[in-house]
Amino acid sequence: MALSVLLEAVAGANAMGYLGAGIGAGLAAIGAGIGIGRIGGSAVESIARQPEALGDIRSNMILAAALIEGVALFAVVACLLVIFK
Repeated sequence: MALSVLLEAVAGANAMGYLGAGIGAGLAAIGAGIGIGRIGGSAVESIARQPEALGDIRSNMILAAALIEGVALFAVVACLLVIFK
């Protein structure tokens, strides 16, 4: 029911494409936020268990967060290309 209301609110020939692109961009951003949050939480827990491994854990955490951020940016750009094609 809510989907039909949203579809009626969006007028135009490519309404489904716009709606899908908007939902896809939102899901990509939410997924990246959850992923980076889990990485940060796990890193803090690991550092608390082994403080001597601080440097290695931090560098791996930053690398993993950068990779996740890159994938999320790619997904958002792909969704924006659908909108502005």
